[in-house]
Amino acid sequence: MKPLRLAFVVQRCIPDAFETNLSASLRAVSHAADQKAHMVVFPEMNLSGYMAGPKIRSIAQPVTAELIQILSAAADEFNISILIGMAEAKENEIYATHLVFSPRTPMEQYRKIHMAPNEQTYFSPGNEIQIFKNETLHFGIQLCYDAHFPELSTAMAVKGADIIFIPHASPRGTPKEKYKSWMRHLTARAFDNGVFIAAVNQTGDNTRGLIFPGLALVIGPDGNIISKFIDPDEKIHIIDIDLGALDRVRSHRMRYFLPNRRSDLFDQ
Repeated sequence: MKPLRLAFVVQRCIPDAFETNLSASLRAVSHAADQKAHMVVFPEMNLSGYMAGPKIRSIAQPVTAELIQILSAAADEFNISILIGMAEAKENEIYATHLVFSPRTPMEQYRKIHMAPNEQTYFSPGNEIQIFKNETLHFGIQLCYDAHFPELSTAMAVKGADIIFIPHASPRGTPKEKYKSWMRHLTARAFDNGVFIAAVNQTGDNTRGLIFPGLALVIGPDGNIISKFIDPDEKIHIIDIDLGALDRVRSHRMRYFLPNRRSDLFDQ
């Protein structure tokens, strides 16, 4: 089975600089395509920048027809799937939204389901657990705080996800401290559900009082680390993953737990 090449963009994202962030993201898409990546994954809210206070209302933007056209054209031109985030203004609501653009495919989107306590006053939660599909695989998206709820990953696995992408806008701490934090839960999400977990974070000083430590990480369906980048530098990390690992885990009756789950005792 041909490896899946992924590009993870550890990006500095400045609030209220949407066009600048978009231009930087388009350059990253081009670079990822030059490296023959099949998918490029950006951090949570990378286009709008991350804020959780009342000023988020001033920088949130609707998903416009122009934005869809720009990113759809990039996906088509470079033959690459783009997973990219923003604070989405829709009517009177604001969502933490991740957009999915695959070649010659209508835009899809995921809205963050679990809002952190400091976000709940300002953001509305999404209400749909989605699985997306491109030419290679089925995948889910969670955003940052979502990853702390094991049942969400299980629900995505039950729906057929092969990989769950978890873009973060997670500030504070050093890269090593953030890595240790992620290790407390992300390996379990992969191991328990027999899926790949792939996470990427914002980095640097966002000029609004938050400093992000960066980090990119891929965990295999056996719970072991495939790749980790524990540094704060803005960078595009290219990772090849062997999708055959899914079959090796899922064909092993003692290492694939999902089929033996007592779903009759749960809601789903």
